[in-house]
Amino acid sequence: MLLGFVILYMVFTVAMGFFASRFISSSTDFVQAGRRLPAFFNATALFALWFGSETVFGASSRFMEEGLIGVVEDPFGGVLCLLLFAIFFVRKLYRLNMLTIGDLFERAYGKRVEVVSSVFMLITFFGYIAAQLIALAIILKSVTGLETEYGIVLCAVIVTGYTFVGGMWAVSITDFVQSIFIVIGMIIIAVYMANAAGGVDVIFNSAPEGTFTFLPERDPLGWSNWIALWLTLGLGSLASQDIFQRVNSARSEKAAVRSTYIGALMYLIISMFPLFIALSAKVLYPNENFSDTQEVIPRLVLAHAPMVVQVLFFGSLLSAVLSTCSGALLAPASILSENLIKPLSKREYSDQQFLWLVRISIVIMAIISTVIALGGSDIFELVSVSSVLGIVSLLVPMVAALYWKKANAAGAMLSMFSGMGTWLILEYMLHPKLEPFLIALPFSILGLVLGTYLFPVKIAQD
Repeated sequence: MLLGFVILYMVFTVAMGFFASRFISSSTDFVQAGRRLPAFFNATALFALWFGSETVFGASSRFMEEGLIGVVEDPFGGVLCLLLFAIFFVRKLYRLNMLTIGDLFERAYGKRVEVVSSVFMLITFFGYIAAQLIALAIILKSVTGLETEYGIVLCAVIVTGYTFVGGMWAVSITDFVQSIFIVIGMIIIAVYMANAAGGVDVIFNSAPEGTFTFLPERDPLGWSNWIALWLTLGLGSLASQDIFQRVNSARSEKAAVRSTYIGALMYLIISMFPLFIALSAKVLYPNENFSDTQEVIPRLVLAHAPMVVQVLFFGSLLSAVLSTCSGALLAPASILSENLIKPLSKREYSDQQFLWLVRISIVIMAIISTVIALGGSDIFELVSVSSVLGIVSLLVPMVAALYWKKANAAGAMLSMFSGMGTWLILEYMLHPKLEPFLIALPFSILGLVLGTYLFPVKIAQD
């Protein structure tokens, strides 16, 4: 029955993609859903953006190993990102009516910076998409026994298929429907696991010492690394195409702002359920040393839940990760087509030609990400590195493009390369105790200032 449900759900998801294709008549419809989404509909898309593999598998795994302090980065950093985006970026970006974040770099700094920044943006997505594919494969393995490698390829084909056909409309419609599955599924499984473990009080009282410690030890290094956890996702995803694309699909500026706040609230509340479910494993298996904490929740459900609850649980898991993965594919594909292939080819595209260019880019991104996923890695780590790359290369020039009129192409270029270069040296050669991006970020700011004032003539923007 469970296997049959999984197959049925996959078919239903693909069918929604084909249904969404009915709303597509232009590239704007495909990339931004025609900017016609109401606030709550858009909020579920923003919630689904964050509620993916890193929350269900990655964050719950870290929570089991390190307690509450181990999940400061996600979900709390994710909530911080949405709040910051709502306060400082939504209104300015929505009014510009652009297709991608890369268009902002082109307007502010010129085509050369557009191309270079787009390369950096694409780099931040490969690991993120790979993480979602690994998560989907873990789900299939739990249900069917299918080897992870085959599951990764199968899931890549399915997600690529319905995103290829339906674009942002497919992402938004499936996000809305899947968010319903997520909320219902997570609530029911949390209630059931609480009963199986003897009650909520038993679970909390049986938690290992330090589980609910949220603040770091009283030393400068501990506090700096704790702040770094907040900022990894909190700042790292601000310059990301996927969050911009969802916000920019709202039908009005007011709806865009409101949906971002609602999405943050939804994410904060619902992301607590996987942590609670993982904590219940400590009660049900007090003496077990889990070899792979990323698979604990699926194992828990299969071992203790009746079939109906299993169906709800794995349906919500599939919903969560499929939603995240489809949006994660479309976002960089938009960048690849609009800000790399299009300017480098130096030719004019009709709207329908560009629409097909975006679709081909989806396939390209899927292939590269699938290869990375097959290499195997920790889901939480893949997402974390993707966010860090955004901080050290893209955040500073993006903020300057919106808030500092003096910033120019030379400053943007120097900012991106100095930030990324510093981080690479620290991360892979020097290995400082302090989080490398906390050092690289000031170098990115310094590069922007020096480049702007040393080369004040905007000749590099041609």
